[in-house]
Amino acid sequence: MNVAHKVTIRTPDVPQPESFTDAKKAVARLQELYNTAVQFLSENFSTALANGQPETRVRAYYPEIRLTTTTYAKTDTRLSFGHVAEPGVYATTITRPDLFAAYLEQQIGLLIESHGVPVVIGASSTEMPVHFAAANDPGLTVPHDGSMEFNLRDNFDVPDLSTTHDNIVNGEAFTYPDGARPLAPFTAQRIDYSLARLAHYTATAAEHFQNHVLFTNYQFYVEEFEAYARHMLADPESGYTSFVSTGNVEITDADAPLPLPGKLPQMPTYHLKRANGSGITLVNIGVGPSNAKTATDHIAVLRPHAWLMVGHCAGLRNSQRLGDFVLAHAYLREDHVLDDDLPVWVPIPALAEIQIALETAVADVTELEGYELKRIMRTGTVATIDNRNWELREQAGPVQRLSQSRAIALDMESATIAANGFRFRVPYGTLLCVSDKPLHGELKLPGMASNFYKTQVAAHLMIGIRAMERLREMPLERIHSRKLRSFEETAFL
Repeated sequence: MNVAHKVTIRTPDVPQPESFTDAKKAVARLQELYNTAVQFLSENFSTALANGQPETRVRAYYPEIRLTTTTYAKTDTRLSFGHVAEPGVYATTITRPDLFAAYLEQQIGLLIESHGVPVVIGASSTEMPVHFAAANDPGLTVPHDGSMEFNLRDNFDVPDLSTTHDNIVNGEAFTYPDGARPLAPFTAQRIDYSLARLAHYTATAAEHFQNHVLFTNYQFYVEEFEAYARHMLADPESGYTSFVSTGNVEITDADAPLPLPGKLPQMPTYHLKRANGSGITLVNIGVGPSNAKTATDHIAVLRPHAWLMVGHCAGLRNSQRLGDFVLAHAYLREDHVLDDDLPVWVPIPALAEIQIALETAVADVTELEGYELKRIMRTGTVATIDNRNWELREQAGPVQRLSQSRAIALDMESATIAANGFRFRVPYGTLLCVSDKPLHGELKLPGMASNFYKTQVAAHLMIGIRAMERLREMPLERIHSRKLRSFEETAFL
């Protein structure tokens, strides 16, 4: 006769779920629950590495925020977030409440104010993978499968794809196992997954990322960004406090050395920091829509206030010159990396606040205004493709599509970044610089591009920085307009 073996599960002692009407105290409880779970898993896993397989299963759970409301919210109709769509039960699992403390306090506070009911903070039913718990301890690493004397899955929870997904942001009617609808756009496991990927791809810790993110596709911009950062650090009135380079090297002195790591990551990233995360992060994503999607997939969980693409492009009009700027008002998407997440028939609208900030920044830096701006800047459709050498194929089809779309520039990243901004509800924009005109015989060759690189990169980067500084002064509710919100949205940004 077969006798079922009952598995004994050990879990940490945690407080029972409790109601809170104070957002700060609610976040403190989230931190207590999270720290208890991480410490419990890390200590038990360290013991298992030293002494062998545990006799029981070791398990801890992510903390969660839960809201139950029986009435519709009384909200400021200008506000696109901070309330749930209708009466019901809503929840979200939480990770790294230390990293997201300010964000959580703001979002919880709006929720309590909008609905006039408390939030309940307690342990969720979602298991915390030991890999993500160990990530909090620099001295603890989870060995790869098969390298230990026992099967890790027999005693510890590992990442689970059923809770690591984009179903919420993709509008796929996700609910938690008990039927609660989501309060936030990402589950805790999805965030932990991206935090791990960010460390891998950018070689900088998530704590350094700022709320305003610039993407570029050339190293020249990195060099200019470092020069600008040193200039800001030398100015005590600038408000910038430090500069972080790839490898988490941080300087506060404008003249301090900044050694490069022996091996650069796939997407070198740099952070000009300011109080409350209001500085600027620059990510060199390299070339291609795959990199653009990867970077934005993971940075999105940090809930930045805006991201902009400032890179090079091919000018498609004979009237354009090398060094001219292109402000994207629309996008032709032939990148193919987001087709399963966001169909190409979905329009990606231009966001007025971003467009105005970029155009104003161009005027400020170039000292041209109004009609005179047309001398060096065009607005229109930017096409993004996935084939860098498209010119070598039969051209009639591509050129016809480009002409029908009224495209004025072509690159490999901008539409991807904008589309993922739309998908993740992160305000987005694009300002490109023409570096070649392949349809008119001006190819990107070293001799032709050298003068362009010397004269235009500094101005282009400064425009991006000035635009971000303007956006920084805007109230968050102005930047996060309803254009990015669907019919039934999560309460949290």
